[in-house]
Amino acid sequence: MLGAQQTVSDHDRRQYQRVKVMLHGRLMLSDRTEHRCRVIDMSPGSAFFETDAAARIGERVIAYIDHIGRLEGKVARIRDDGFALELNTTPRKKAKLAAQLTWLANKHELDLPEDRRHERIQPRNPSGIMTLDDGRQYRCRIIDLSVSGAAIEINVRPAIGTQVTLGNMRGQVVRHFEDGIAIEFAVVQRRDTLREYLG
Repeated sequence: MLGAQQTVSDHDRRQYQRVKVMLHGRLMLSDRTEHRCRVIDMSPGSAFFETDAAARIGERVIAYIDHIGRLEGKVARIRDDGFALELNTTPRKKAKLAAQLTWLANKHELDLPEDRRHERIQPRNPSGIMTLDDGRQYRCRIIDLSVSGAAIEINVRPAIGTQVTLGNMRGQVVRHFEDGIAIEFAVVQRRDTLREYLG
């Protein structure tokens, strides 16, 4: 039986190409401790997590990842900077992950850091709160925003690539300008979500 499972796993590795990604999220180890993580490459059958979580080979891990959602699997390989997870997925989930990864790979190839294809709107209520990963919060003025990002006027300058949250929308800093920063959202927002956020 084990041999059959191994054969399927080898087949999956040949069938699905690993995709370089940079997806943020949180994971939970079997002792129920939660840790921040980043998925840096992924296929529909496995993923590598950069994290400070000390996992063990064979340990069951559950993760919630931007763009992807819930993942579950067992630790297959450990490195100093994280571990590889062999995903516990149904054929249907594998197909869905393959489609998501194809979209992410194409998005990475096609999108500029500042995606002008999405219409930018000026909010009726421009007051906002930007939160850093460590919990520090700063008041800001939203200059404009779209389903993929926002430009905000703010007194602090987090480094490019810093993970931030604007209201309830997660993203990262992609550009500095004279009075503030540009943020690219981790997930393309729905227009009705933006309307609700803008009031």
